[in-house]
Amino acid sequence: MSRPSFVEVDGRRTRVRLDGDPDNPPVLLVHGIGRSMEDWAPQYERLAQSYRTIALDVPGFGFSERTPGPITLAGLARGVADTIDVLGETRPVHVVGNSLGGAIAQQLLADEPDRVASLALINSAGFGSEVTVLLRLLTMPVLGAMSTRRPTRMNAVVFERSIHANKSVATKERIDHAFAVGSQPGAGAVMREAAMALGTPRGVKPQWRRELAAAVAKTPRPTLIMWGAQDRILPAHHIEEAMRVYPHAEVHLLSGVGHMPQIECPRRFADLLLPFLARVSS
Repeated sequence: MSRPSFVEVDGRRTRVRLDGDPDNPPVLLVHGIGRSMEDWAPQYERLAQSYRTIALDVPGFGFSERTPGPITLAGLARGVADTIDVLGETRPVHVVGNSLGGAIAQQLLADEPDRVASLALINSAGFGSEVTVLLRLLTMPVLGAMSTRRPTRMNAVVFERSIHANKSVATKERIDHAFAVGSQPGAGAVMREAAMALGTPRGVKPQWRRELAAAVAKTPRPTLIMWGAQDRILPAHHIEEAMRVYPHAEVHLLSGVGHMPQIECPRRFADLLLPFLARVSS
C-alpha cells in the first residue's frame, strides 16, 4: 500500500495518494468540507485490489494548499481535475464523493463530462437546504469569523462526534487528525469561504443546487446513491431529491449509520460500492 505524498499542481502543493495497479480502471475519492483523504482510509485496501485508486486532499482542505481567488464549487472541481492531469490519468474516472465531495463530483461531471465514467454519491451535498448548525454558523457575519479564527480541540471533538451515529467511531486518533487538519494555516478561512459560497445562516443556497441538477441531467452517468439514515450533517430525507435528480440511480439507505458510512460501516459500504464499480467498469 502506498503513503500520501505531495505533487505540484499549478504551483501549489497538493496531497495525493495512489493505490493499486495503474492499468486498472481509475477510481477517484473526494472528501467533504474541512476534511481530508483519511476519510477513505478503510476503503483503500479493498479498492486497490481491482482499481487504480486516487485519493487527494481537495485544494484548501486537508494538507493541500488552496487555489488562488475565492473558493467556489467550480473552482474546487477545477482543482481536482487539474490534480488528475498532473497524475497523468487521462481516462474517465469513477468518482466517489462524500458530502461536499459529492457536490464536487457532480460539478466535475457538469463541467467536464468526458472525465467522469460514473458517480457514487455518499451522503452528498446538493439535494436540500437543511445542514447542520455547525456549518450554518460559519456563514454568520461575526460568529463565523470568530469560530474559524482559532481552532480548538473541542471543536474537533464536537464535529467528529456529530458525523457518526456510533460516537465510538470518533476515536482519539480521528479527533487528533481533525484538529491537525483544522490547525493548518488558512484552514478556517477556506472553511468559511466554502460555507458562504454554498450556504447562508438559513441553510444551503437553492440556486447552485438547481443549476447543478440541470447540468448533470444533460450527461447522465451510471450513479450510485448511498445515505446513512442517522445523518446529522445532511438529513437522510435529501435522498428523495437525489433520486429525483438521478432517476436511474441505484439507491441505498443505510439504517443506523451517520454521515460517513465508508468509515462507520466499512464492510457494508464496500459490499455496495464494489459490485456497482464492477458493473460499470467492465
